[in-house]
Amino acid sequence: MTVVIPIQKKNILVLGGAGFIGSHLCELLLRRGDNVICLDNFITSDVENIKMMLEFPNFEFIRHDITTDMDFGKEPGLRKFKVHINGVQEIYNLACPTSPSDYTSLPIETALANSQGVRISLELAKKYKARYLLTSSSAVYGPAPEDTNIISENYLGRVNFIGPRACYNEGKRFAEMLTSTYREYFKLDVRTARVFTTYGPRMMKNSGRIIPDIINNALMNQEVVVPGDASTGSSLCFVKDTVEGLLALMHSEIDHPVNIGNDNFYTYHDITEKVRSMVSSTSTVRYGESLPFSHHQAVPDITLAKEKLNWFPLVNIDEGLKQTIAFARSNYIGKIDMRRYRAQE
Repeated sequence: MTVVIPIQKKNILVLGGAGFIGSHLCELLLRRGDNVICLDNFITSDVENIKMMLEFPNFEFIRHDITTDMDFGKEPGLRKFKVHINGVQEIYNLACPTSPSDYTSLPIETALANSQGVRISLELAKKYKARYLLTSSSAVYGPAPEDTNIISENYLGRVNFIGPRACYNEGKRFAEMLTSTYREYFKLDVRTARVFTTYGPRMMKNSGRIIPDIINNALMNQEVVVPGDASTGSSLCFVKDTVEGLLALMHSEIDHPVNIGNDNFYTYHDITEKVRSMVSSTSTVRYGESLPFSHHQAVPDITLAKEKLNWFPLVNIDEGLKQTIAFARSNYIGKIDMRRYRAQE
């Protein structure tokens, strides 16, 4: 008779786990007591994001590019988790460049992460019969429809598949298709999160993201350029809320995409004024052209997440900015390269 020994802790693989959102997810999983395997190639991430986690006995880091095959089960560092016996129970795929500057500097890497990387990660899920979560993006929707800026999961969107954002926008659409196909063909247990704009500690400076740019220049009392006009803005979800949403979706039985984001709209003008007030900045403010690669000012309809996941954002904008500013003070005060912004005539 075969004796089945129950697994004491889940072995959870986080692809892109050293990135902005991925590192916060690793932290959350560690606090829950799971064995966390973080895989990253540091192409857009930073070892500082996971430095404090490296001392945890239930954390293991593997430096690897998910777009290339690996014999995952034979990694020597994973023997302590008995992966060769117990396998992996959950896989979160966040492995993809996501910052606007990446679309010009890393277009091939971005496209491959959304294609080859997704295929390899799905094969791992198939091998280990693991639950799988793809972190997709609101970018799959493209510009918001003309009659509303509120986007629900049933909006099919419209994306320029050869435009400057195509490696990411169309890449995420392909990633969703491949994930859905693996579910249908191989009966994999998968789910997809369409993540809207997220902010918080560990965002990389000089990445083309407006929030760290505003904060950094306000702290340095340097000119802050608000992209677009006074009405330009976006949905902004604090990173701790975002990772709680990913966790809730992974533990649900929903097999179709779910919006994860904050359903409030914030103008960059208002955000700038909040930040200037919080740090007592003497920065001057001017309007510039819209951010390169900006594609819509949509906010998510999160009805599905509220009803099916019992999830909704809890951190208000003031508290989120406060924590983000505290991180910036300690980690990246220094002038942002503002040459990508040009003043409006």
